[in-house]
Amino acid sequence: MTRRPVLRVRRLSKTFTLHLRGGLQLPVLRDVSLDVHAGECVALVGPSGQGKSTLMKCLHGSYGADSGEIVLRRADGSEIDLAAAAPQQVLQLRRREMAYVSQFLRVVPRVPALDVVAERVLDASGADGEGEAREAARDRARALLSRLNLPGGLWQLPPATFSGGEQQRVNIARGFVQPATLLLLDEPTASLDAANRRVVIELIAEAKARGAAVVGIFHDEEVRDAVATRCVSMVGGTAKEGLQ
Repeated sequence: MTRRPVLRVRRLSKTFTLHLRGGLQLPVLRDVSLDVHAGECVALVGPSGQGKSTLMKCLHGSYGADSGEIVLRRADGSEIDLAAAAPQQVLQLRRREMAYVSQFLRVVPRVPALDVVAERVLDASGADGEGEAREAARDRARALLSRLNLPGGLWQLPPATFSGGEQQRVNIARGFVQPATLLLLDEPTASLDAANRRVVIELIAEAKARGAAVVGIFHDEEVRDAVATRCVSMVGGTAKEGLQ
């Protein structure tokens, strides 16, 4: 029996309208179709400007699709089309089913790094964020920040004060601290040194072993070769299997 994919993308298209250029239409994605199964890491490859990051943002629900389907099979086996889902449904999926590590950390100012990471655990559990639940979430955050070699003296400081590499480690910890059905990674190792790149490779391998479906952009070929099950080339807004 054929396994159902965790992520099924069919005929996905996205066009941007440049209102400051007289309404110029800019097609970015054209009839993209893609399947990603549990335990698989699909790497999106290709030159800049071919739609890789736009596809990632459509998968996360940050961009709406003009047409097509983005069907996610949830942990309970039910399916939902992200392209047609209501905003509240997408927010719920982000809390419990999807994780996204972007190139840049975006968090509420003045919130300590430890709580930035722990908050994702609390969101997923629906806990009120007090007492034992918060301390348990912080313990998980401490373990991951330590593994990513972020000095303990920074944990109670807001990430806005950190270097780019330090911010990215908080970003990665937030993405991996709570197991996800679908894990989206947009250049997760871009600002990291060799030691922390190895940690991220380990974290991706562990997520795959747990059954996560992973979609990523990795311009670092060493990282991509270490984690990718297969590659999909983005060329002119379309998706093709293999390296181009």
